[in-house]
Amino acid sequence: TQISICRDLPNIEVITFSVNGISDLEPLNQCQHLSELYLRKNNIASLNELFYLKNLPRLRVLWLSENPCCGSDPHRYRMTVLRNLPSLQKLDNQAVTEEELSQALLDGEEITAPPAKRSVENGCPEPTASSAAESTMETESELLSFSLEETNKIREELGMKPVPRDKFSSFSPRETDCNRKKRNNVLNAILLLMKELDAEGLEIVQQTVGRRLQALRKKELQEE
Repeated sequence: TQISICRDLPNIEVITFSVNGISDLEPLNQCQHLSELYLRKNNIASLNELFYLKNLPRLRVLWLSENPCCGSDPHRYRMTVLRNLPSLQKLDNQAVTEEELSQALLDGEEITAPPAKRSVENGCPEPTASSAAESTMETESELLSFSLEETNKIREELGMKPVPRDKFSSFSPRETDCNRKKRNNVLNAILLLMKELDAEGLEIVQQTVGRRLQALRKKELQEE
């Protein structure tokens, strides 16, 4: 899945996965530097997925609204999230108060175990009618702009500097074309991992990409 690359990004600080059909948060439990996590409009079915976020010491901003796990009782949902993640400063674009944290100890449910693992078939899943409609309505550029806007809005309210657009990484929505989706996953993974490299590592990547491009162009010329 797209989110699985997070296992290889332990130093990542801000992740935006809005509108991605994500249901499993287990790969995030190694991201010890994570401070902001945007998961609006995904397929997270159980609040037990918060188990994987409980040991992230720097997590201060979480956007989890419009997921199935929010249920029909917004008070119970918010209290459960805050009971298990009491260090949050913002939940769903709403500031967390000391009164809420105290109330969460009474009204929220303690999560002590991860959700039961689901059996997932390999391959490219067929999008549901609703997710296909969302992909049609929200283009990739619109999603990037919205994700950057919601990220910077919260950072501004917390007195933090905005993230420049050229340094912002988001993940494209689910696509009906399986090959294109796989290509985007690989591309996003490479772009994120490049941030972990020093100058020497980037030079190696640059040389490798140059050789690869030369080989592809040579192949295209031969085919013509």
